[in-house]
Amino acid sequence: MTTDSSIATHDAASRLATIQDDIARAARLTGRTADAVTLIAISKTKDADAIRPLIAAGQRVFGENRVQEAQEKWPALRQAHPDISLHLVGQLQSNKAADAVALFDVIHSLDRPSLLTALAKAMDAAGKRVPCYIQVNIGAEPQKGGCAIADTPALIAAARAADIPLLGLMAVPPADVEPAPYFALLAKMAREEGLPRLSMGMSSDYETAIMLGATDIRVGTALFGDRPPPARPVPRSGLGMLRNSPGA
Repeated sequence: MTTDSSIATHDAASRLATIQDDIARAARLTGRTADAVTLIAISKTKDADAIRPLIAAGQRVFGENRVQEAQEKWPALRQAHPDISLHLVGQLQSNKAADAVALFDVIHSLDRPSLLTALAKAMDAAGKRVPCYIQVNIGAEPQKGGCAIADTPALIAAARAADIPLLGLMAVPPADVEPAPYFALLAKMAREEGLPRLSMGMSSDYETAIMLGATDIRVGTALFGDRPPPARPVPRSGLGMLRNSPGA
């Protein structure tokens, strides 16, 4: 008898296989193999029941945007699946540095000196070094986190001086524009700094990112489906839009 669980696992496996095929094809075009690219399944806003089918399908690298959300669902999942690697891909507040060091295997969002100081202190206290990416505000967008392009070399030097292990650079290009020039610029910056990895590319552009050197792609919607938009506040009158409807 087919169960809801087996159907969910089959669907997750199908989506995962499609993306893996895309990865292999894009990597081959640049003379690489699929195993040179790490697929990070972005499970933000998804509960444990939505994540388990993808685990059952074989995915073992996941990413979260918020420390508190990850703390609520991942300890039990990781106890059941100790081979999972968990990445923090969202903005990190300095006062959450110790929690992030305790929970995550990789941090993608080191973007300012104050966070560097907090992470170094947390790593010293925990007796562990968590590999990090420097997040670059590649499109110079004021609403986004990330280190300014001009300030990135100094932040890299400071991280190295603080004995924070750096893997590479991470960036999210501006929305609704061609991402290739931004990916190419990030790759150039990484080469100049001797950093081997590039965390870039999401559901809509990961093949382009791979062809321009991405080693880590962050895919959510293509694996889990659309996420609901943020909840809207209810007007004091009690009248207004209903909260939560399907969205991107």
